[in-house]
Amino acid sequence: MAKSRVKYICTECGFDTIKWVGKCPQCENWNTFAEEIIEEVKNKRAVEKSTSEIIPLSRQPDEDETRLETMISEFDRVLGGGIVAGSVILLGGDPGIGKSTLIMQAAAKLTTKCLYVTGEESIRQINLRAKRLKLESESLHLLAETNVDAILRHVKKFNPETVIIDSIQTMFHPGLDNAPGTVTQIRESTSHIMQFAKQNGIAFVLIGHVTKEGFIAGPKVLEHMVDTVLQFEGEKSHSYRILRAQKNRFGSTNEIGIFEMRDSGLAEVKNPSEIFLSEREGEISGSVITATIEGTRPVLLEVQALVTSSNYGNPQRVSTGFDTKRLSILLAVLEKRAGLHLSAQNVFLNIAGGIRILEPAVDLAICASIASSLLNKIASTKTIVIGEVGLGGEVRSVGNIEKRIQEAEKLGFENIYLPQNNMKNLVRKNHLSLIPVRNISDAIEELY
Repeated sequence: MAKSRVKYICTECGFDTIKWVGKCPQCENWNTFAEEIIEEVKNKRAVEKSTSEIIPLSRQPDEDETRLETMISEFDRVLGGGIVAGSVILLGGDPGIGKSTLIMQAAAKLTTKCLYVTGEESIRQINLRAKRLKLESESLHLLAETNVDAILRHVKKFNPETVIIDSIQTMFHPGLDNAPGTVTQIRESTSHIMQFAKQNGIAFVLIGHVTKEGFIAGPKVLEHMVDTVLQFEGEKSHSYRILRAQKNRFGSTNEIGIFEMRDSGLAEVKNPSEIFLSEREGEISGSVITATIEGTRPVLLEVQALVTSSNYGNPQRVSTGFDTKRLSILLAVLEKRAGLHLSAQNVFLNIAGGIRILEPAVDLAICASIASSLLNKIASTKTIVIGEVGLGGEVRSVGNIEKRIQEAEKLGFENIYLPQNNMKNLVRKNHLSLIPVRNISDAIEELY
């Protein structure tokens, strides 16, 4: 007979305890514990003879993993070349960002059998979406089911190459009394799917909800269990979406895919630099172009800054697409090392296009745009600014400088302000005017 007991499990990190606590001792988050009923069933198979064996690495065949290409190059690039057979992919993103749209468009382009399992929508709703997106596929099949055991029985009988589950939070395992969406159900359902995928060589794509903080709902152990974790992000007010790999056992986590949301669905953005610069105004203060690297791809972006006098005691520091704490550091460097008085000024910063930048190579462009707005001086529309800024005001070298220069040359830019140390490593000759700078003060003097 099965026995049950109550545990309290942290929904953020998976830490469990026998009593409820307000603050998790492991991840230190407040009010994250949820009550779960744990079924304890005596495992009769525990004494059965194991069939596994130890095999030397040298005896393993030297074979490349089989990949299924979706023919959506931005999606395949992030995965490392396509979906690997037997892998489990977790796709997360904010509600309404386009997760189901993206994965349905990818599934419709597969030439092999694909099973789309829906737990949130009816098959009629899926059909309506397919008609709206104008998708036609003989290989895509639909199933409305939330019982994990029943789903795996259907999969074994149908034998598809790829299975999509939308979403993992709606699935439940019948052996547990917990409600769907609880930590225990998500963990156990994913565990059964993982085991089935590895044994049968069938790829699974799990769509996951995210919390208000932007993390995939459920314990962190869920992300550790799967092979690949993809994050689909973007501002709802902007039409552009970015697909990032937070974890990938079969490829790099540095690549990104860029899409544009249209009435007909998600369209690939082949040249993001042209898109992000297409709506740039003419000569205006506070606007500077920079070159960043997303994965192996150079992207040119517009940095916009607006500096105004503060009528209150505490000036505002607002940034969109850039870390606010990093902005505060750069403002302090500008005031101390470049002599710009910003302590009584409101500073508003925006990375145009809705993209978020984490790379320090845009520091010099941030500083240049703030100085431009404060001094009301205009930077040339044919100029690009690249460089990391240190606390001493020095401009530090950045990586992949040749890729950035090539992208700037391709789009018709004429001048590039770059760190002095990067000039030593340049091999390729180009037709651009390269202007080396040593520190932030020299850069602002040269620019304006």
